[in-house]
Amino acid sequence: MADNSQKMSYHAGEAKGQAQEKASGLMGMANNAAQSTKETVQAAGQNVQAAAVGAVDAVKNATGLNKK
Repeated sequence: MADNSQKMSYHAGEAKGQAQEKASGLMGMANNAAQSTKETVQAAGQNVQAAAVGAVDAVKNATGLNKK
């Protein structure tokens, strides 16, 4: 029969395992959020870059510098 010390040790180990699993899940969620943010920022950067190129071309066209 398990004495109190063994039961407490068992429960402590069980709690530790559950805490590790929860931490792992939270880290996974944080990683997913970070990846999503990265992708969103990259897409926004590409949109800004495209708009800047369009603005430069518009200025060149307006000033006649875009003639070939």
